[in-house]
Amino acid sequence: MSVETIVSQLAKSAKNAAMELACCSTADKNQALKAIAAKLTDKSEYIKTQNARDLEEARKNGLSDAMIDRLTVGDDTIAAMAAGLEEVAGLQDPVGSSDGTWIRPNGLEVSRVRIPLGVIGIIYESRPNVTIDAAGLCLKSGNAVILRGGSEAIHSNRALAECIAEGLSETPIPKTAIQVVSVTDRDVVNLLLKQDEEIDLIIPRGGESLIRFVVQNSKIPVLKHYKGVCHVYVDLTADVRMAGDISFNAKVQRPGVCNAMETLLVHKETISSFLPEITRMADAGVEIRGCEQLCQILPSAITASEEDWYAEYQDLICAVKIVDDIDAAMAHIARYGSKHTEAIVTSDYGCAERFLKEVDSSVVLVNASTRFNDGGQLGLGAEMGISTSKLHAFGPMGLKELTTTKFVVRGSGQVRV
Repeated sequence: MSVETIVSQLAKSAKNAAMELACCSTADKNQALKAIAAKLTDKSEYIKTQNARDLEEARKNGLSDAMIDRLTVGDDTIAAMAAGLEEVAGLQDPVGSSDGTWIRPNGLEVSRVRIPLGVIGIIYESRPNVTIDAAGLCLKSGNAVILRGGSEAIHSNRALAECIAEGLSETPIPKTAIQVVSVTDRDVVNLLLKQDEEIDLIIPRGGESLIRFVVQNSKIPVLKHYKGVCHVYVDLTADVRMAGDISFNAKVQRPGVCNAMETLLVHKETISSFLPEITRMADAGVEIRGCEQLCQILPSAITASEEDWYAEYQDLICAVKIVDDIDAAMAHIARYGSKHTEAIVTSDYGCAERFLKEVDSSVVLVNASTRFNDGGQLGLGAEMGISTSKLHAFGPMGLKELTTTKFVVRGSGQVRV
């Protein structure tokens, strides 16, 4: 069977499944989520065996440590995926809920009711857990989904697809509501992006080059974020130890993810007391790329280039700049940021409120790590991804962001005059 035929059949069967899934009850969807979770637990050894095949190939091909980290599936990963599905099952179903009802002067009752988007195509790299997270969120929100993971995770994703299919077979949910592309042919992505008659939305998750490719080639609307250039600004009144802990966590805990800090901004009158915290990051293996002023007082730092301020390193590298005040910090973020995540560490209420109001990013934090820009951490359950475009979602995408609304109008014989 040709790749064109495979993709066409996937899209058509997904569209048919979407119509059926939209009518399924919350109980049926929750039953399916729990059934898939149980299969993940039952088949955990098999999943890890298949993941080991991917990891072996990844090491042979010289993938970075950050990519290996994303690709690895262990007991904790499987437990987290299963727990995520259970958590989504416990969340309120947005489908059928009303965003408001009002009565018109002529007696018409008008409501805005939440409905699924339809068929969603997910194109992603490395992380096998995305297969389960995306499947669970799409299922609960009533959307059929086609999942196209990277070739580096093909064995892991095939194993997870088996768990999904076996779980769905025990429920009223159609099997084709969740489909994982099982071939690695590069033409699959281009072909998926042309299925605008069947697929309603494309969500790419991965590096900037993948996302730009999808945006440039898709005939289908794309919900995206290009990169996560996340900042932490240490203000004049910051508690230095708190700021150090937040910065260290934001950079070091997991540097290969999109909500890791890439640039640290420090008030000029705070830098002398904060310097040991920068050294603490360097001692943990972080390469410091600093502005000229920082390099004068921290000789071990490498002079940052203009490109460094735009960079999403996804590695143990951090750009550090000394700024005059909060205005300079916010101006830097406006120029170089990617509307992903920004944090301020301060004891000044006025500065905190200005930062929250004036910084244009999907998540803005006060006295907390950028690593909290995550659907699970913010109470949404497992997330589909983080959107830095404002149509139609901004920030972590949970269940509600995977639905839209339609108008429902109830009358008693009214005609327009």
